[in-house]
Order: sequence, then structure tokens, then C-alpha cells
Amino acid sequence: MKKLKTITGIALIAIFGFTSCQSEIDDVQGENPNTNAANSTTANNLKRTSMYDGSFDDFLDGSSCSSIVLPAIAKVNGVQVSILSQLDYQQVISILGQYNNNQDTVVLQFPLKVRLSNYTEVTVTNQTEYNAILNACTSAEASGQDAISSVNINFPITILTYNVSLVQTGSVVITSKQQLYTYMSNVSSTELFSVNYPISATIADGTKMTISSDAELQAAITASLKTEATMAAAVQNGKKLETILVNGKFRVESFLTSGVNTATSYKDYTFDFANNLSVTAVSTLNSTVNGTYAVSSQLEVFLKLNFSANATFNLLNNNWKVTSFSATSISLQSTTNAAVTVVLKQI
Repeated sequence: MKKLKTITGIALIAIFGFTSCQSEIDDVQGENPNTNAANSTTANNLKRTSMYDGSFDDFLDGSSCSSIVLPAIAKVNGVQVSILSQLDYQQVISILGQYNNNQDTVVLQFPLKVRLSNYTEVTVTNQTEYNAILNACTSAEASGQDAISSVNINFPITILTYNVSLVQTGSVVITSKQQLYTYMSNVSSTELFSVNYPISATIADGTKMTISSDAELQAAITASLKTEATMAAAVQNGKKLETILVNGKFRVESFLTSGVNTATSYKDYTFDFANNLSVTAVSTLNSTVNGTYAVSSQLEVFLKLNFSANATFNLLNNNWKVTSFSATSISLQSTTNAAVTVVLKQI
């Protein structure tokens, strides 16, 4: 019993000591940070938001958990590309985007270096070793232990610390994601910490926000992950739309401007979308209007049309929001005037 009282006393001293340390900062900052242990939700959130984000070169390596350390060599749709710096990414993207209904392939040349989510770099000598990295990423994503890239904390931030064993308070100024990851990866079972709120962050859709507690951090992560999922779904819908466009021919079923239908201007034309991002409108009199198109996405899918040398077709030139689509019909709304809508019907 005496031993239990002693342990209880030490624990109370630890709590009061940490509270005192926070109170000193609270007097200046006017905040009330939350206390966390190494296995807390906040510790996991901070670790995952500070992991190395390798998603910027997913078009090259197909893995958001890691990135290829340059220079590297790859065959992109059969074309060998030497990627000496990030400036050469555009060459890869251009080859991949040359056609929108082909099966893209990227074959990496080994050996190469890979930077992992824990910021370490490893040399990979063959496809089997690289597959192991890809599989580890898949497992991390399935178990919710991969990087959270949808919330970017703005640095510097301050972490308040308390060592239970040494009965010692302190603080650490964190100036980068890597420093935060290293700190959170090394918090021991005898340490407590709290974030000195408020902090600022930028979430997936570019929104900047102020976070004032652990609960608000969790809410921001939950909301941003939903936004990220919406953006990912929009990417997939964009690919589906590209396939529908290329595999069919269309006519303008309606072109409404404030309720007035001017689709008759295009009644003789058939629109043919090619997989090289060109679009041709051919009339029953064999006159032709050429243009280009592009499908993009953010939270929604967009179809950009660009025709030249024809005043009537210039009215179609817009970055249209795709409000709905199916295998037979595509509904568009102007991004500059919501009262202007177009419906393309497959023939």
C-alpha cells in the first residue's frame, strides 16, 4: 500500500508539473493544450501528417508511400526517358498524356534509389525488391498507417514536453515535417507532450485553417480525407468520361442560355472525340470544324473545349463542369455562367 501511495504521489507530481508548465505558456498564449502519450491518437495523427509524401511522382512509380530518387531511367510507353531532375517529369507526363484510352506502361531501370515514408533512402536492385516496397505501401494504406497528405501543417510549431522519469519539463520548436516525424517517432513511454496551439494548416482543397486543439486537428484530418476521397473519385470519373468520349460520336442535344435553346445551330454536326485530345465536328454537308478537348478534375470533373475559326463554335469554348454523364449522355454547365448548359447526346 505504501508503494502504491508513493507511485500515486509521483504521478500526481508529474501531472501537476506538466500542468504548471502549460499554465506558464497559457498565461502568454491564452490556450489550453492537450496532454498526449506516445500511443495517443494525436501522436499518430502528427506522425502520419509528417511522413514523407511520395505522391508527387505517382505517375512514374505508382506509389504514394515513396518516390524515385533522381537521376533515373524509365521506359514510358516504350520510349526510354532519362529523368535527371524534376524538370524531366514533364516529358514523362507528355508521353503518358499523348493518348487517353491506351494502357500506359512505365518500366523502371534498376538499380535505382527510393526514398521511403520515413525519409530514408534505399537502393533497389530488381523488380522483386521494388514490388516488396509497393506491397508494404498497400498494407500501410489498408491499415491506416500511411502518410496523411491532405493536411499540411504550417511550421514552425512548438511542442511542450514532460519527462515522467526525470520530472522535467521543456519545449521543442519544430521547423519541418521531417523534424516533426523524427520527434513523434522517438517519443518514449515515459514522455508526455502537447502541441502549443493554435497552429495553422492547409488542407487538400487549398483551404487554410487555424487549429486550436487536438479535437480540431482530428476533425480537420477527417474532413480533409473525405475531400481527398472526393478528389480521387473525380479523377476516376474523368477517366471514365474520356473513354465514353473516345468510344462514341455525339450531337448537341441542347444548348441553353437562360432558358433559350440554341442547339439548332449545331443540328447538322456530329462530334467525334479522338484519343489524341482532338475533336472534329463534321456536318452533313461535309464541312469540318476542328478543335481540342481536355478532361480534368478537382472536386468535380471538367471538360474543356476549344474550337477556332468559327464564331458559332466559339460559343462552345469553355471549361465546362460535368454535372452528370452516362454512356449515352453528357450534361455540362458553364463555369463562368451557371445559366448556360449543354447536353451532348451519343448517336
